[in-house]
Amino acid sequence: MFRVVIVEDEKPILDLMKVLIGRNSDYRIMGAFTNPLDALECMPELKPDVVFIDVEMPKMNGLELASRIQQLLHQPEIVFTTAYKSYALEAFEVNALDYILKPITPEAIKRVTERLVKRQGKTVTLDQKKKGLTIRCFGGFEVRDSEGKPIHFRTRRAEELFAYFLCNPGRYISKWKVTDLLWPDMQEERGSSNLYNTIYLLKKMLKEKGFGMEIRKMNDGYILEIGNEVYDALEYQKFRLEMVEGKQDIEQMERLCSLYQGPLLDGKPYLWKISLEEAYSKDYTTWTRMLLDNDCAFQNWHKAEQRLEKFLSLYPLHEGMNQQMIDIYAKLGNKEMIARLYEKFETAYRSDLGMVPSSEFKDRVAAYLV
Repeated sequence: MFRVVIVEDEKPILDLMKVLIGRNSDYRIMGAFTNPLDALECMPELKPDVVFIDVEMPKMNGLELASRIQQLLHQPEIVFTTAYKSYALEAFEVNALDYILKPITPEAIKRVTERLVKRQGKTVTLDQKKKGLTIRCFGGFEVRDSEGKPIHFRTRRAEELFAYFLCNPGRYISKWKVTDLLWPDMQEERGSSNLYNTIYLLKKMLKEKGFGMEIRKMNDGYILEIGNEVYDALEYQKFRLEMVEGKQDIEQMERLCSLYQGPLLDGKPYLWKISLEEAYSKDYTTWTRMLLDNDCAFQNWHKAEQRLEKFLSLYPLHEGMNQQMIDIYAKLGNKEMIARLYEKFETAYRSDLGMVPSSEFKDRVAAYLV
């Protein structure tokens, strides 16, 4: 997996790049900056394998930033992004890995990955793809084959049943429970027949696509044996158990928060996922708070700002996290961002919830803006 830093002064484009790169299992985003000076300051700590840099930026253009980065002891690969072809030759003068014309596309990111693998000799990710498939449960539901192509399920019920198994790996699930979940209004005999056919389709898909998983019949039910496969929701379940046992690994917590790209099975109308969705969201919020406490203890305000930016992109109406972001802006002495964030939050709070922010929040902002 390649460690990535993104530097793009236009926030909407930065957010889009975080989504496109974050969805690619080859990458782990270590930092995303709108200010090139902040990015340069954090490079020794973040130690990226590759930096995506916008060419046209205020304060320091991308070519200068790349040159400064390559003077560091840790020298990551450079990928330039721009809307202008005229910079291409200059870009490659600083030994850039690639040059992407906007708008950024998944195909362009894939091309960068192939070049990274070839130049750095990193074959772990490609080997993993030969062994199995890619599964994403957070921020949607996506299953891709060993070539990275999306798998389309034969029926909606097959997709839902597979999602249910993934959320309950290694657990015995009675056929009665499954039929009640997927075919609640159907007669028992017909519901059992539909379940049998759907299980058959899933088993066939797992075998044909080379999954290391197996759906095994057990008494009057089934169990999903995951083998050596890994995916985001499974990693969360494992780490939750470790937390219960008193193990707190900051690096693992960082990795899991980077895997969280939104609510569980977001966009899928599965009623059974509601309690699980809330639990995973609570985990993500708890771990983000713990990491923020660690950032603040070391006065790493820029890292805390990046962490909160991601959280608020997923949960923009979370009052506590908005307050913490305003505290961070205060530490950075950025009154303009304090005022802008509070105005944005208040507007959304009124329009989406029909409520106003708490008086404590409003007083805190007023005190900072004096």
